[in-house]
Amino acid sequence: MMNFTDIIKAFVTGITHSVVSRVGAIMASVIFPVLLTATMLDMQGIIHNPYFGFVLYMVLGPLFILSLVLIFAGLFFFKGKEGVGYFTYEYLKEQFSAPERFIRVRKLIVICTALSVINIAIIVLISYEGYHFMESEDFCGGICHTAMAPEHTAYLNSPHSSVRCVECHIGPGAQWFIKSKISGARQLVAVALGNFSRPIATPIHGLRPARETCEECHRPELFHGEKLYIKDKYLPDEQNTNVQTVLLMKVGSGGYRGSKANGIHWHVAPENKITYKHQDKGRLEISEVTLAKPNGTMVDFKAPGADEAEEAKETGHQERIMDCLDCHNRPTHIYLSPNEALDLKLNHGDIPLELPYIKKQGLAVISKDYKSSEEAKNNIATELRAWYLQNYPDVVKNNMELLDKAIAGVQAAYAENVFPEMNINWNTYTNFLGHKNDSGCFRCHDESHETSSGETISQDCDKCHIILAEDEPAPEVLKTLRGSNN
Repeated sequence: MMNFTDIIKAFVTGITHSVVSRVGAIMASVIFPVLLTATMLDMQGIIHNPYFGFVLYMVLGPLFILSLVLIFAGLFFFKGKEGVGYFTYEYLKEQFSAPERFIRVRKLIVICTALSVINIAIIVLISYEGYHFMESEDFCGGICHTAMAPEHTAYLNSPHSSVRCVECHIGPGAQWFIKSKISGARQLVAVALGNFSRPIATPIHGLRPARETCEECHRPELFHGEKLYIKDKYLPDEQNTNVQTVLLMKVGSGGYRGSKANGIHWHVAPENKITYKHQDKGRLEISEVTLAKPNGTMVDFKAPGADEAEEAKETGHQERIMDCLDCHNRPTHIYLSPNEALDLKLNHGDIPLELPYIKKQGLAVISKDYKSSEEAKNNIATELRAWYLQNYPDVVKNNMELLDKAIAGVQAAYAENVFPEMNINWNTYTNFLGHKNDSGCFRCHDESHETSSGETISQDCDKCHIILAEDEPAPEVLKTLRGSNN
């Protein structure tokens, strides 16, 4: 009867007699201690680096699994002529063909089972941690650094920065998982070959169904009432004067819980089905809007020339049911205008208001075209220092820390919104929320979309908001609302 020593000797001999097993054993011996240590460090959260996780789960993990496969494949199928022993197909076939011999291979079975359990446990651990790594923000935004740097940066500065990327980009179930991994593999190849688009196009057609996604957190039945919105701006004068716009936003309701649909979210009320036809992939040019009323009546609003264009099939009109993304088309990856970016930094104190004309000078330097982010960073610092040295030498001489802080804030305003390496500038992406540059709401609410009876889609501002103050220093309405006499 074989003993444990015989089995170990047979195992070692089997490996030495197979080139395939030797390769696998060498790989496993080198990879296993590194993999085990790295996995423990990652589980403890000691190392925070996307490339660490990538190497661990996407490189070392699969290589270790491959090494185990090579060891056992070599033992049973790729041994030399002299390699006849316990770990051969012929030996096992002989032992299992005679029931009285089964007792002789029990130890071999126990050892193989124990090794299999250990290997399976290791593979499960690596697979589990690897699965979660592939759904992490580090993997989504950090691995493909050049390609995804703009989207990841915008994500980190967005209202949804605490929501994982996969919550919106990948739906539940195997179907969405497989779809996302196939798409991800294609994108990985594109990044590796460097033939991805610059800038990356907004995946309007690739996201999950918008209402299904958004309403997991934003429950329509709880949309109600009005919201006070205060927007801070800073003028390009010497004092960087703070002015405020105060709006009463008619957020309204989708008509749930017995309430009547009203305000902005009237558009998503169950009884109001709105469809529209657009002439371009970006959904900027709306040629026709159709409202299906609760009583079954259909009302068509058409832009001038819509019928002629559709008949000629020159633009290939596409029809779509209106949902959340038709207004909130950039809920997470938000890029600001130069004014907005600087106003935000001034309001947060990242750029000191005490520095004369910093809004004006900051706006001047970040509005220029630069060939790279590094060039922009250097030029912003150089030009601001030169201007203040010439016009406010006392500031440079006596308060250099103030100027350095301002420069860092202006550089950040640029770096968070402009990425020359990806051909992303201040106007690359259009945000439909609101009506900047005649976009957003004004795609439909332009009073040129008209029914056959002459009815138009209104452009009345008061339907969505009431302006209580506009670009005023210390608006009186805020003093009233806050109960302050200052």
